[in-house]
Amino acid sequence: RAHSPILGAVQEGWSGRLDPDNTGFIGVETFASLVHSHELPLDPAKLEMLVALAQSNDEGQICYQELVDLISSKRSSSFKRAIANGQRALPRDVLLDETGLGFYKRFVRYVAYEILPCEMDRRWYFYQHRTCPPPIFMAAVTLTQIIVFLCYGARLNRWVLQTYHPEYMKSPLVYHPGHRARAWRFFTYMFMHVGLEQLGFNALLQLMIGVPLEMVHGILRISFLYLAGVLAGSLTVSITDMRAPLVGGSGGVYALCSAHLANVVMLWLTFSLFVLPLAVSSEVGRAVWLRFSPPLAASGPQPSFMAHLAGAIVGISMGLTILRSYEEKLQDQCVWWVVLLSYATFLVFAVFWNIFAYDLLGTQIPPPP
Repeated sequence: RAHSPILGAVQEGWSGRLDPDNTGFIGVETFASLVHSHELPLDPAKLEMLVALAQSNDEGQICYQELVDLISSKRSSSFKRAIANGQRALPRDVLLDETGLGFYKRFVRYVAYEILPCEMDRRWYFYQHRTCPPPIFMAAVTLTQIIVFLCYGARLNRWVLQTYHPEYMKSPLVYHPGHRARAWRFFTYMFMHVGLEQLGFNALLQLMIGVPLEMVHGILRISFLYLAGVLAGSLTVSITDMRAPLVGGSGGVYALCSAHLANVVMLWLTFSLFVLPLAVSSEVGRAVWLRFSPPLAASGPQPSFMAHLAGAIVGISMGLTILRSYEEKLQDQCVWWVVLLSYATFLVFAVFWNIFAYDLLGTQIPPPP
């Protein structure tokens, strides 16, 4: 609402004193005088981007559509390229040196520097961030996983290696190859976990990586990426490890983490590039060990680790496209449709595989609980 007076002033004066020759461009000084004369609000990030846009033009001007997009907080690929081509780099230390910020605003600044690799995007996010809607998806998923784990832990009186309990695999949430016709299990296995160690690892990453990602990129994009990793994980297990069950939200977690790592690989952030890969690789090692060298006697195969790899592939392909398109429309990008078509092709192949391959190959799957 605060931007409507500026848009109104621009639209009213464009054909008059702002652009008397009808060139479609306006000088920065002319626009600045309009803002000051009408005492119109415009945040610092947009003022700096306005100058960068103008300096990307040989005449030091900005076109009408770019000005409207800037004021309306709409950023296309061409808008970002124009900013990047500006001769004046945006200051890198203004946000870090800014004082007098409250606790939440400092947290928003931390999220901006941890999640976004581009200084322009950081400043844009910092000034445009709103508390509504809150990042509820990752919080809700994590809370549900904790509640389900506590319920089964109390019921089985077991808090580690729950999959070795004979009653655990009878849960309607676990993915089991003998229950492939129950399609919901390809998603709901993410609420079940092997034990406290796997739940703690996934919950920690979902809160430390997933929540900031959701704050920056929104609930729709991050929930889609997380669930795409979950579904790809179960379908990959059904193709590559046909006798194994599956539990845990690692498919979605690895989709988020791999996308984030690929997006910030040039930042050399201590946590993102050193601590996170170390933690992720140790979790994969634990999953492989439990799959092939179970520490306890079990009545059937233990949960597969292939969901970890499938989630990482989804993150590097689909997730990287989403995270690099901050505040841009995905449907306007050719690479997004290529990635989406590839994922849809995989889904169709996996569905037909689950329908026909088990019988054609004569796979001996464990009897469903």
